[in-house]
Amino acid sequence: MRRPVLLVVAHGSRDPRHAATVHDLVRRVRAQRPGLRVETGFLDFNVPSVGAVLESLDAEGVRDVVALPLLLTRAFHAKADIPAVLSEAPPRLRIRQADVLGPSPLLVTALERRLYEAGLTPADKSSTGVVLASAGSSDPEAIAVIADVAREWRHTGWCAVRPAFASASLPRTEDAVRELRELGCARVAVAPYVLAPGRLPDRIARGAAEADVLADVLGPSPEVAQVLLERYDAARTPLLTALGA
Repeated sequence: MRRPVLLVVAHGSRDPRHAATVHDLVRRVRAQRPGLRVETGFLDFNVPSVGAVLESLDAEGVRDVVALPLLLTRAFHAKADIPAVLSEAPPRLRIRQADVLGPSPLLVTALERRLYEAGLTPADKSSTGVVLASAGSSDPEAIAVIADVAREWRHTGWCAVRPAFASASLPRTEDAVRELRELGCARVAVAPYVLAPGRLPDRIARGAAEADVLADVLGPSPEVAQVLLERYDAARTPLLTALGA
């Protein structure tokens, strides 16, 4: 039996860097799992839309799809927008929505990779405070997850780790940077907990003006690609079991 198609569901953005980064990530996923068919659909702003991809798959005769939200937390898009779009898919498609990417130890590894690429070394950890800067959400569950990630990450040897948000929640990145300065950290680094460039990541970057180090977005890092495949595998197993495979 063929493996279900992996449909990566991205938010979309008017910023062309967003879609370019999503496509780079999908290419890495394909490279890490040769033979797996991976498609990309966007909720807004970019093409193809999720609905258009599902219609095309149905027309080809595909029957099993794992739809994977390209999101770091279970906020409104994962709980409402994506299920609503999937519910309008052609009825012959059997679709299972995978879990969002976060939290995952692999994502923390990706965050550290970006910090080291920006100039830090493991020897800097004990004297460096880190701002874990996310896009932000009005969903309490999503905010709690970011706070938990920051708290757990602190236990790996950093001087301190503080969460910050570009929208909807507080503190802002610049406030968290100042807090770490006042705490006495020798240097302050900002680690964007976002997948692709865009308006809110740019706001994070502006808030990092007084930091010593600004890491890049997570983007197409191998760790993020591996998390996608883990979420796909977890979702496809019950789907195949139900089909008797």
